[in-house]
Amino acid sequence: MNALAATSRNFRQASKLLGLDSKLEKSLLIPFREIKVECTIPKDDGSLVSFIGFRVQHDNARGPMKGGIRYHPEVDPDEVNALAQLMTWKTAVAAVPYGGAKGGIGCSPGDLSSSELERLTRVFTQKIHDLIGTHTDVPAPDMGTNAQTMAWILDEYSKFHGHSPAVVTGKPIDLGGSLGRDAATGRGVVFATESLLAEHGKSISGSTFVVQGFGNVGSWAASLIHERGGKVIAIGDVTGSIKNNNGIDVPALIKHKSGGGALKDFSGAEAMDSKDLLVHECDVLLPCALGGVLNRENAPHVKAKFVVEAANHPTDPEADEILAKKEVVVLPDIYANSGGVIVSYFEWVQNIQGFMWDEEKVNMELKKYMNNAFNNIKHMCKSHDCNLRMGAFTLGVNRVARATLLRGWEA
Repeated sequence: MNALAATSRNFRQASKLLGLDSKLEKSLLIPFREIKVECTIPKDDGSLVSFIGFRVQHDNARGPMKGGIRYHPEVDPDEVNALAQLMTWKTAVAAVPYGGAKGGIGCSPGDLSSSELERLTRVFTQKIHDLIGTHTDVPAPDMGTNAQTMAWILDEYSKFHGHSPAVVTGKPIDLGGSLGRDAATGRGVVFATESLLAEHGKSISGSTFVVQGFGNVGSWAASLIHERGGKVIAIGDVTGSIKNNNGIDVPALIKHKSGGGALKDFSGAEAMDSKDLLVHECDVLLPCALGGVLNRENAPHVKAKFVVEAANHPTDPEADEILAKKEVVVLPDIYANSGGVIVSYFEWVQNIQGFMWDEEKVNMELKKYMNNAFNNIKHMCKSHDCNLRMGAFTLGVNRVARATLLRGWEA
């Protein structure tokens, strides 16, 4: 099942639990606006190349639309639609005053030079600048994009609209980015994991962890777990997978990777078959990479007691049902990885106020938002007798539905 079908299915289940009117349900599912643009740029060798860019603005009932921009060859309308819809529910679960959006360009960023990426980003911004804005739609980095990409968008947008630092988040610190933003998603995952384990009388210290994906989110999550006394016993990324039952020295691994080393060549652990990573025995499994990695083939063999979804849509619905029967507790992505959008909200607030926070305040506020969201999800689980995924979806969908009705929506 693709991401759009799975997201829509979860929404409909939540809608049924909430008893939403069928017309309101349909209205909430339909995107506010879908944008498709052709981005033609000259390459460094003088030839012309063209890419398709997308921006789906799903819902603005609770505030400006918010969501990342990804550069990836598999970007397509269905994926962008699904992720935009997920952002609508995620921002509502996190209780930040945003709606949902998502964007992307179908390209392989690794095949483009820095100057080509800059030209592509600026052309994309030129095509959508009148449809985004500080109080309309606020993009952020996603897969294949970063703080530099946001800096180019900010600069190009400001040519049309004047200096507008709050038009994007995830910017470089020197251009109004927030301290703590780089670590925010991974730190939020750790706060979410702490809440989940505490609910079951456990803690990070003394628990074992497997981390799939060692990019920004995975490396920060693993590092912070290591700091708290958790034992990260297996880690994998595109360069390979490694294990050490006595615990991997995460700071040493980060140093090894930052020096250009592949995971499989790290001397402090032994190489393992990557297909065994997700089914390796542990207390907590953290999928921090792509969607759909837990499926009907491998879900029956998952040995973790808890799955914390640090990636977007890592568990497909069939795997969800299998894991539920195995009594594996799954903490859903629309809560677990919301740390990034929460600190993006903090960055937006700081830009609008023109008053920047220190990192301690950012992290303290992030923890408060993550803890409050977890408690609200647990309340919905009790109210509707459902699992954590449906608890999160009912929380998010209910908040958006209430906002829609309060604004004067008519059946």
